[in-house]
Amino acid sequence: MMKKILSIAAIAAVGAVFSCQTEDTSLATPNGVSDEALAKIRALGFSTENVQIVDDGYLVEGDIMLHAHDLEGPADSKKLRIAEVEQYHTFNLVNPQTITVSVSGTVTSAFSNAVNNAIARYNAQNLSISMQRVSSGGDINIKLVNTGRYIASAGFPDGRGNPYPTVSYAKKYSNYSDGFMTTVIAHEIGHCIGFRHTDYMNRAYSCGSGGNEGQETSGVGAVHIPGTPTGPDNASWMLACLSSTTNRPFNANDREALDYLY
Repeated sequence: MMKKILSIAAIAAVGAVFSCQTEDTSLATPNGVSDEALAKIRALGFSTENVQIVDDGYLVEGDIMLHAHDLEGPADSKKLRIAEVEQYHTFNLVNPQTITVSVSGTVTSAFSNAVNNAIARYNAQNLSISMQRVSSGGDINIKLVNTGRYIASAGFPDGRGNPYPTVSYAKKYSNYSDGFMTTVIAHEIGHCIGFRHTDYMNRAYSCGSGGNEGQETSGVGAVHIPGTPTGPDNASWMLACLSSTTNRPFNANDREALDYLY
């Protein structure tokens, strides 16, 4: 979720909107991404704006992690729908199953409760997937990381119906309100099970700047979910950016999207 923004010290004064990506512009690194890598990222259907090199690979669209092996997959000729603000999913989805969720490392009780609350938001929808907290080794593992580049990051399901296995959450945001942490965790889990950003086609809607995150052909996909609105949806849990006081439980359109896919 993907906009470079003011430092936290300035947020209270100006009410800045920020995303799950970059919190402090002073920590942004020069774009050293090769043209070849950018071409491969573009071929997969991701935006090449503000791509960052991180330890595990490349961070795109603010909170999506791509590894080197992800860039080697062939581009797909399936078409994206370029439209208004609607719900979108990737070509790959998760098979019906109980998804276990774990947290690694030492976390506060408040953060642990936020993980439980994010899980509860999904389970309350009575989907074909359910989620269960486990002590370790979950299908999705949430880990705290020391970074100032983003709030949280994740990825998309693989071609075998498995969720993306890791949510990285910046430790500096682990003392925020329960609503904020629950929303961010639920958002990243949303990516893990195949949801793209609700304002995928125009990230300026929630971030204040930026355009379409994909293109007409894509390997990962941004497929419109029938029944979701063709106009702005300012409360969706999958919007790209949020503020320090944001709390976004699933709204009616989110529930429609979840029910349609799962």
